[in-house]
Amino acid sequence: MSDKWLDWAKRIQSITQAGLAFSKDPFDQERYEELQKISFEIMSEYTEVKMEKLYGLFQQEKGYQTPKMDVRGVIFEDDKILLVKEKIDNKWSLPGGFCDVGLSPAENVVKEIREEAGYECIPTKLLAVMDMNKHPHPPQAFHYYKIFIQCQVIGGRATLGLETKDIGFFSEHSLPSLSTGRNTESQIKMLFTYLRNPSLEPHFD
Repeated sequence: MSDKWLDWAKRIQSITQAGLAFSKDPFDQERYEELQKISFEIMSEYTEVKMEKLYGLFQQEKGYQTPKMDVRGVIFEDDKILLVKEKIDNKWSLPGGFCDVGLSPAENVVKEIREEAGYECIPTKLLAVMDMNKHPHPPQAFHYYKIFIQCQVIGGRATLGLETKDIGFFSEHSLPSLSTGRNTESQIKMLFTYLRNPSLEPHFD
């Protein structure tokens, strides 16, 4: 039931954000601001994110709200997958992050791998596009689409980034504690199916 409340709150926030952007009536603006505050209160209750942080997260969000794009780089070596340990929660994830404006998903994933793991790589195949709402991620304030792109290392060396504290390759059956806001165990295991069956078509949901 808590996930349903969070879903309702995010929908209210999306509507109020569009209303604040396009409504010219000052009374409507006031009502939208009140609705937005209510949506933040619900989000704070169900995500454990404090109200002040929610205001900060959405402060730069203007106009019609759409899902955010999160790219994740998939690199295999000797039947193992590359993961980085995140400073923010001390858990492991595929290197990646939000897509920057002006860069394609492929360009973004190359940049993220370089910044978080130190490797120079080239993207070779789109493996999956996933809606976070259809996977067992913890509750989050934003709605994300996750893009998983397989890459090939062509240079560089393992180097820690500003957001990472360790780098390693892990087999399918010895995965470390995962940062589930970024990737889930079921997603990582699904990616290993592409290692075993490289001719598989990309997954999307």
